[in-house]
Amino acid sequence: MQVASTTSSPVKPSSSSGSSDIAKLQKPLRELTEELKGVVSSDMDAKAKQEKAKLLQAQIQMVQAQITAIQRAQQQEQQLSQVAKAEEAAANAAQQKKTQAAKTPSSGLGNNVDTYA
Repeated sequence: MQVASTTSSPVKPSSSSGSSDIAKLQKPLRELTEELKGVVSSDMDAKAKQEKAKLLQAQIQMVQAQITAIQRAQQQEQQLSQVAKAEEAAANAAQQKKTQAAKTPSSGLGNNVDTYA
């Protein structure tokens, strides 16, 4: 029995190239899927087909897991970016409020008292 192995190299998730990494992984995923379809119609004996199918399914799952990891990393980065923007907006609002309060004279005691000498 001869079982050919198709391996895919792991792709590290990175925000800027996440979409391109997913696109790169889709090609081997399609190839593995086509190869799996080919195993069904091949003239191998039943045990060889089963072994080859298991191998290909495992490889397909690994590629899918890599794609999922990249998508999850992109999602987390988006969430962090949104949190950072919200914090920045809150800090800006607080700074504007502080600046506005400094410009407006306080209406404390003694501000409206006339003094005569």
